[in-house]
Amino acid sequence: MSAMVPIATSDREEFQRMAIEYFSELNPGFVPRNDWKDQYFQNIVSNPQYFLRWIVCDRKRAGFILFGLENHRFLPRRSGAIYELYVRPEFRRRGIARAIAEEAIRELWTHSPSKIQIEVIEGQTASAAFWKSLGFQKATERFVLARVTP
Repeated sequence: MSAMVPIATSDREEFQRMAIEYFSELNPGFVPRNDWKDQYFQNIVSNPQYFLRWIVCDRKRAGFILFGLENHRFLPRRSGAIYELYVRPEFRRRGIARAIAEEAIRELWTHSPSKIQIEVIEGQTASAAFWKSLGFQKATERFVLARVTP
């Protein structure tokens, strides 16, 4: 059995260590820059429209989920979003991600968003299949032009 527990500001270091595990798994070349180290966690916990939770399983922190609400850029409505969902490898294949995602989706719907969105990194076919199994549909392809830094 798993549960979501709010991440406290005093959990900053542990959260950042786990977030680095997560982002490094997505991108083995991930190196947190100073702005990430200084502001990522603080910007999340200081925004009341973001919900950052530990995923707890067997009384251990098995991962985290970040979800929240976004105002529409041009219209008087808002969307729900699931930004990150990470389950440590040793806790995978137990249905934890599905249970937590479903719980987050239920919580988001209580805020009456017009829709709930998720972005999946190109090439993450297992992740895309997971979200599709929860009813999400591909709605767009997003392209990014990144600045090349030395």
